[in-house]
Amino acid sequence: MKIKSISDIPNAIFYPLKSWAEQSSGNWNILIGVGGLLLIGSAIFAYFFYKKIGQDDERTNKIFLKSSYYMLLAIILCDMIFPNDYMWNIFFLFKYTLAFLAGGIYLAVQYKKDFS
Repeated sequence: MKIKSISDIPNAIFYPLKSWAEQSSGNWNILIGVGGLLLIGSAIFAYFFYKKIGQDDERTNKIFLKSSYYMLLAIILCDMIFPNDYMWNIFFLFKYTLAFLAGGIYLAVQYKKDFS
């Protein structure tokens, strides 16, 4: 695949994944299974640190808002990087996986810095 413009970069990066996933239904199922497990794992990770930080007050409210900000940034960045033409549902799954992971990582860093 030849890159002609900047909008072709996501297609150049993710087209081999599309080719691999369409080779067999097993490959497609692997992609969905790994994405699902990562989504569940990252949601549990974020929820664990959300509960570990504690109740909403003046101090923790800023932490939770900043975590939500990083989740939003991850969603916007994934919208710009992932292609919109094909495998939209799979990339939707990975977009929210990365968003939960970004929020959870921020919560984990803040917990280690403020509470340990």
